Amino acid sequence: MTIPVSIAINGRRYDREVEPRLLLVHFIRDTLGLTGTKVGCDTSQCGACTVLLDGAAVKSCTCLAVQADGAEITTIEGLADDGGLHPLQESFWNKHGLQCGFCTPGMILAAHEILRTNPDPSDEEIRHGLEGNFCRCTGYQNIVRAVRDAVQEETS
Repeated sequence: MTIPVSIAINGRRYDREVEPRLLLVHFIRDTLGLTGTKVGCDTSQCGACTVLLDGAAVKSCTCLAVQADGAEITTIEGLADDGGLHPLQESFWNKHGLQCGFCTPGMILAAHEILRTNPDPSDEEIRHGLEGNFCRCTGYQNIVRAVRDAVQEETS
């Protein structure tokens, strides 16, 4: 049995037939080939699969594709405009907020959510907002610096 879904991802509408149990992360990666969204734990613990669903950060490993029917989704591939980097992507690059890069898409989209709801967060608020997104490489300090730098770039 399949169910029709119509989901806009990064500004492009996709109409597909999916199994009711297909996770959104697998729809994005396996069906559409957008591999920036990572599968880290499949249990909502690591945040590598974070996407923006109707503007809010969600872990796509805990959402079924059928639940996203009619939604607007932004993945890391669609965050920037006109082929340039989004200010958060630029800040992660400049402030060394990434090493292996596996967690980076989820971290950036989680940081996007932080800044959407609080345009000038404290370092403590940034750390709290990133809870549930794990990085095994950087020790988080450079990630916090990157988010802080993005705030400063936006207000400059």
